[in-house]
Amino acid sequence: MSLRTATPDDLAAIMRLERATFPTDAWSEPMLRDEIASPHGRYVVDVEAGRLLGYGGVRSVNGAPDADIQTIAIAAEARGRGRGRALLRELLATAHCRGAVSVFLEVRDDNPNATALYDSEGFAVIGRRPRYYQPDDVDAIVMKLDVPGWANARGIAPVAPRTIGAEGSGSVVGTAGWC
Repeated sequence: MSLRTATPDDLAAIMRLERATFPTDAWSEPMLRDEIASPHGRYVVDVEAGRLLGYGGVRSVNGAPDADIQTIAIAAEARGRGRGRALLRELLATAHCRGAVSVFLEVRDDNPNATALYDSEGFAVIGRRPRYYQPDDVDAIVMKLDVPGWANARGIAPVAPRTIGAEGSGSVVGTAGWC
């Protein structure tokens, strides 16, 4: 498993996985292109042997108290091996590095594996959005994580938010990294 910051060159592979993972409510290519290019977030890809097996994104404005996990997707044949957890932790470390105090996300009510992952990382259910996922009429479970508590439990030191310069790569867990 190799995690790195996504680039525009990853967009075609991300879109293939997006459509395979979320066939009824996939994001559009222009939406994901804008997300990858945004200075207010970070998309990370999981690549093995030159093949993209997962990706995830966090929207975390530098210095803002709140951040949002935008999406996480793992190829069906690569699930159950810790890749989703690794992506999630990388995104949470990015939010921590940028100064977020809380991270929010929505997860489909019919996705117990994802809900269990988020719960195991310390997310708590704070609400529900009825029929949020369309056209499937599936509720969204809204979850929230206390970022300083999450980081402290993993021995990740507090980090002062900073301005982003040239794009970096590699893991930010426990290091200055991407931020």
